[in-house]
Amino acid sequence: MKKINLIFISLILAISSTIAIAGDWSKIRIGTEGAYEPWNFTDSAGNIVGAEIDLANDLCKRMNAECTFVQQDWDGIIPALTQGKYDVIMAGMSVTDERKKTISFSKAYMTEPARFFTLNSSPLSTFSSAKNLNLDDDGSATVGTISSLNNALKGAKLGVTVATIHEDFANSYLDTDLKIYPTQDEMNLDLAAGRIDAMLCDVGTAEAFMGTAGGANVVTFGPNVFGGPLGEGVGAGIRQSDADLKVMFDKAIADASADGTITKISMQWFGKDLAP
Repeated sequence: MKKINLIFISLILAISSTIAIAGDWSKIRIGTEGAYEPWNFTDSAGNIVGAEIDLANDLCKRMNAECTFVQQDWDGIIPALTQGKYDVIMAGMSVTDERKKTISFSKAYMTEPARFFTLNSSPLSTFSSAKNLNLDDDGSATVGTISSLNNALKGAKLGVTVATIHEDFANSYLDTDLKIYPTQDEMNLDLAAGRIDAMLCDVGTAEAFMGTAGGANVVTFGPNVFGGPLGEGVGAGIRQSDADLKVMFDKAIADASADGTITKISMQWFGKDLAP
């Protein structure tokens, strides 16, 4: 009798474990900020649009899933995922070791470096440096480029958005006065108005602003910055307990990359190929 009970209990535990690991993903809720053009943003009609929205819709078709989007402020986007407000984050979020301590990620679906931006009337606009700054390389060239950046930014006010890889980079490598913004749009406006001397962000995001009347006087300077705290590229954030959902996204992303869909979406929204 005891042996039968033990077998029964083992079966129940096995079934429960399977249920916990393999969820019903016929419906998937995707959290996004809706304020990070051209990755994801809200258009004049109030619709959430952008490269990641198009990609998410494509991935959901491949996974035979019905997907809905949930808008969430950036600084609470990971806690809201872990608390179950939605199932996946697609919000221009870079895959970093620090974030992996809390959530899992799909494979990266796009990648782009960060750069510095200022007004064309600023002395910073004439600053020149090495083309690239790879933070995974701790050689003398990297150290020299960071030193040159710090000299150029001495006394300047630099804008970054809150809880981003750009804030992490600035805190770790730069010795300058930081102003932290809740959204990219607010930072764009302050740069255009001269309330900050420079901003640090993804290239495509700044280029979207530069293509508007408000950003017509914005120019870039300094190196392309990547590696280190800037991560491995942009991927979908997923709860660590949802391993089966990660497998689904990884396959859909691989298929979308192989057939050129990610390149096509990237060219449409960024004017360049950001497929990794």
